[in-house]
Amino acid sequence: MIIATAGHIDHGKTSLVQAITGVDTDRLPEEKKRGMSIDLGFAYQPIANGKTLGFVDVPGHERFIRNMLAGVTGIDYAMLIIAADDGPMPQTIEHLAILDLLGVSEGIVALTKIDRVEPERLTEVKGEIENALAGTCLEGSDILPVSAITGEGVEDVKDHLEAMSELLGERELTGNFRLAIDRCFTVPGAGLVVTGGVFSGQVTVGDQLVLSPQGTSVRVRGIHAQNQESETGVVGQRCAVNITGGELNKADVHRGGWLLAEQVHDPVPRFDARLRVLPSENRPLKHWTPVHVHLGAAEVPGRVAVLEEKSIAPGESGLVQVVLDRRIGALRHDGFIIRDQSAQRTIAGGRILDPFGPARGRAKPERIAFLQAMSEDDPNDALAQLLAQSPLGVELSNFSTAWNLTPDDQTALWENAEVVKVGPDEKPIGLSPEHFAALGTTTIEVMQDWHGKNPDRPGPGVDALRRMLPNRVPLPVFEGVLGSLVADKKIMHLGASYCLPGFEPKLASKDAAMWKRVMPVLESGYTKPPVVHALAEELSLDHRTLEKFLVRSAKLGLVCQVAKNRFLLPEAVLELGEIVEALGAGENTFGVVEFRDRSNIGRNLAIEILEFFDKSGFTWRSGDVRKVLKPVSEVFGELAG
Repeated sequence: MIIATAGHIDHGKTSLVQAITGVDTDRLPEEKKRGMSIDLGFAYQPIANGKTLGFVDVPGHERFIRNMLAGVTGIDYAMLIIAADDGPMPQTIEHLAILDLLGVSEGIVALTKIDRVEPERLTEVKGEIENALAGTCLEGSDILPVSAITGEGVEDVKDHLEAMSELLGERELTGNFRLAIDRCFTVPGAGLVVTGGVFSGQVTVGDQLVLSPQGTSVRVRGIHAQNQESETGVVGQRCAVNITGGELNKADVHRGGWLLAEQVHDPVPRFDARLRVLPSENRPLKHWTPVHVHLGAAEVPGRVAVLEEKSIAPGESGLVQVVLDRRIGALRHDGFIIRDQSAQRTIAGGRILDPFGPARGRAKPERIAFLQAMSEDDPNDALAQLLAQSPLGVELSNFSTAWNLTPDDQTALWENAEVVKVGPDEKPIGLSPEHFAALGTTTIEVMQDWHGKNPDRPGPGVDALRRMLPNRVPLPVFEGVLGSLVADKKIMHLGASYCLPGFEPKLASKDAAMWKRVMPVLESGYTKPPVVHALAEELSLDHRTLEKFLVRSAKLGLVCQVAKNRFLLPEAVLELGEIVEALGAGENTFGVVEFRDRSNIGRNLAIEILEFFDKSGFTWRSGDVRKVLKPVSEVFGELAG
């Protein structure tokens, strides 16, 4: 269990941690000199069940609130320190507000310096504390009197923390590994070490990870988890990880970065979230307010775009997009804090809903509905809602990254969901079966309209057909829909064009007459037709006129242009394709000579045909040999129809 102290300066946070653990967490010379904490301090206490309590001691001075914020993210438990003589003070209230905004729902109040006050004051200050806790995440928490000087109450605090460690148990081991870096140093003979709280997943010695946001690949050489050497580190622990990489040096690693699994390395320039403004604010948070954003151990300037209204009133919540001055690591459900432009006052905080917020259209109704769906606690429920409300699909890779799904979790989610996946494997898009079918129906209706208006023209190509649809359908989605329609023979693929089954473009009368002269020659040549200029001479036609006619005929699907000056009938292309498929059966490779001999055509024509097959995606050339990539029926099956 990781415990963070919180509270006003000089209320005894460091002294209490030392009384519990025996460790003085003020490690900097300046801290010793000034007698106050400036940066984060760390201590550990083994307990009876074999586990270790980790303490993050944060500074209490308002000037070092940025360091305090770096220490309280990703913790399990808060120990709010309040001195009995002072009672709640300004930084007590601000630290409590930060814990509340981050959703730290478990904690106690350590009422320190009880050796300095009379019993009557203890009763009085407990009432003040209860009033301060009212309405916050720590309302109703135990208040334990303690003195680090006399030792009174120290064992009670220890016993309480040990009991809470048992009660809370271990965090669920889910998600890809993420560690928020709050320190970086070098160890002679070992190299670079980064430390921080583990937000999710686990790490093992030997793992390959990424330093984010810079994207440097590193390998894990060693791990200390909860101050003990270990082969692994898991969520809920503080870890020191010894890393090594190509040109890795300390100057490239800073507080605020992340050490994480490659699957979740995707630093973002903005994120969408639900934000709650503190009730203590004296004015609403307006749209495009400049702020300082604290997330993980990072601090970065940015602006808040209010999405549903023009502002968010004190004590109220609303959807926002936080636009950052530089990219940072962020995932869904990460907590963050907003401070004012001068970084002097905490004004709001919240949880990320989508780390991949769009730069445009962020406040559109469909975008607001998207964020409402992302507010669900279960990714299965969120995905089901998104699929239902997204007729153009959901970017599944972004969804998986945002929810920090491991590859196994991702596979299980896709299997459980009713989703049609389209697009490349690395960036799939998911649609509900209903939306996928609706796009298919719309595509067929568009094709019917096209044929009715253009009886003498071939069907449109992919891009032209996509532009005719009512909505701007992403290309991967449309290619998936079109591929499904072709596979089901609801649409035919002829060369670069698409048409409905049974559609035959009508040649203009002049072209029809020429086709009657050209087709017999192509049929007689079949797999060995003459080049264009030879065909023109044989038919006593002008070379340019014939070439333009053949290009028009290719668009109609009457012929296939396999080279600049060579056209074949579709049936001939299919027959040659079947020969190639036989040569490449069973992952076999073949060369030009084998194809030439099997097809009984000349070498030059064989090369032209094979290069045409390469461009069509039917074959792939490597040096002097080729292999078949797809079945001939998948690439050219419609040509003979």
